[in-house]
Amino acid sequence: MGRTFNLYLGKGGQMAAMSFFLMRGWNVATPEVDIGDDIFVVDDKKGFFSRIQVKTSHAVERENGYSVQFNLPLDQVATSTDPEIYYVFIICRNGDWSDKLIIPRQRLDDLHSVSNIGSVYKKNRSLMLYFSFQNDKVMCSGIDFTEFRNNFNDFPLISH
Repeated sequence: MGRTFNLYLGKGGQMAAMSFFLMRGWNVATPEVDIGDDIFVVDDKKGFFSRIQVKTSHAVERENGYSVQFNLPLDQVATSTDPEIYYVFIICRNGDWSDKLIIPRQRLDDLHSVSNIGSVYKKNRSLMLYFSFQNDKVMCSGIDFTEFRNNFNDFPLISH
């Protein structure tokens, strides 16, 4: 699949992420200029605001599950912001949205720094993450990421 298709897939993943938050009662917005934040989510009643970076990838079918890979700017992963960024990894499997991994930037940076997850590409300063989904487990570089699967704990349902 070509670069043009990847643009459509990425925008589709961003729209899917927006719909997941909207369905939970969160307000969503897109910044006019994308400098690292794809969407903003807001709890209008409490004023809680969060920055979201969406990454989308196609699943590759494996014998006992599937795998996906995502590339992130290493500087973004390593740089603290206020409010913090959440990464939402959206997975397209068999032509439909499958799992989502929702990981706070700080946690991802800790896992990279301490547990050495992912592969660093020094040429373009990126971090490549390879996730394997098998038997209800999500693994990356030998570390269990299952707790992040469809993890909306920091974004509870809001009733209106």
